[in-house]
Amino acid sequence: MMYRRTWIVVLTLCTGMGELHAQVATVRGRVEVAGPAKTGHTPFSNTVVWLTPVPGTAIDSAPASPDAPANLRLTQKNKSFEPHVLVVPAGSAVEFPNRDPFFHNVFSLFEGKRFDLGLYEAGTSRMIHFDRPGISYIFCNIHPEMSAVVITLATPFYAVANGEGQLHIPSVPYGRYLLHLWSEGAGPENAQPAAREITIAEESTSLGVIRVPAVNGQSLAHKNKYGRDYDPPTPENPVYHQQP
Repeated sequence: MMYRRTWIVVLTLCTGMGELHAQVATVRGRVEVAGPAKTGHTPFSNTVVWLTPVPGTAIDSAPASPDAPANLRLTQKNKSFEPHVLVVPAGSAVEFPNRDPFFHNVFSLFEGKRFDLGLYEAGTSRMIHFDRPGISYIFCNIHPEMSAVVITLATPFYAVANGEGQLHIPSVPYGRYLLHLWSEGAGPENAQPAAREITIAEESTSLGVIRVPAVNGQSLAHKNKYGRDYDPPTPENPVYHQQP
């Protein structure tokens, strides 16, 4: 009889622990733009939020970022990067293929991952390892109109706003978090995203309305990789020649 009682206690404790671990929620929010955005921009899809546990809390040991997926690419095509905003787990390798019929020189000198891929021709590719969290603003040293952003995260709890400004983060354990926000309207000068503390609980799963600045077409204005203004295109320069 004593052994039976012991097993009952153990099973009860295990059941209680299972219920504790089941305390997760889907966190939802909505993005609104402050002021009119420039025609042709889609500001909602260029807004990212993510949650990191408050240091020292019970959820500080929450799951780290998921395994980096394969085949992450930031493609150069039609003098633009596709996609314009890419969110990747820390430790990811991202490929930069050149699908244009001319040279590109991809670089990033802002906070985040700093690199310079040098000049490379059509049909070739380069690879960059984004090994730590940060915001990487990416440009081409030949074509000033080209820009992209890679957001590297060390948390699985993030969301990119959809075309209607809605976002949701599934399976977030109850607890205290820092809410981080990145929006293209903030520009590369604000490389460190804003953060505020929130608590996720049974009756507190909404982020409410998140207001972000409008994209005005100047938020990614930048110098070339040497810190100077871009030179006008020179037709005689071989890097501008269309390759067969």
